[in-house]
Amino acid sequence: MGEVFFYHLTRRPLESMLPALLDRARGADWRIELRGTDGGRMRWLDDLLWTARKDSFLPHGLAGGADDAQQPVLLTVAGQAAANAPHCLICVDGAPLAAEEAGAVARACVIFDGGDGAAVSHARAQWKDLVGAGCAAQYWSEDSGTWEMKAESG
Repeated sequence: MGEVFFYHLTRRPLESMLPALLDRARGADWRIELRGTDGGRMRWLDDLLWTARKDSFLPHGLAGGADDAQQPVLLTVAGQAAANAPHCLICVDGAPLAAEEAGAVARACVIFDGGDGAAVSHARAQWKDLVGAGCAAQYWSEDSGTWEMKAESG
């Protein structure tokens, strides 16, 4: 089964840490699906990724374009198929992640806002479901100011 990393945001918002996470995944030569739950939010993240780095370019696109299959990073909304055959699936804003999907990629990530009680509860339920289905999982927190692994399944 797949490996799932849970990232608990406590110090920085998603828009601050997401470009660095995408850069690391791209550094592994992975194609990435960035999955959200709301089209407007994904368009906002698309705009953000165009301007997030002043000194570099993060190639990406919104799902539904002619070149989806070639996109290194493809932004989707839950229910859309990722045409780029991703190695890494990153779920934000409570986007669903099935154990079968986690097993089909090199890594899946769940990023959730620690200041949002509903998001924390949803991430806990996802952890329980995914670990129960046999996925290996790690929980990472930035409470100390740097990312530290706080828990690991199995």
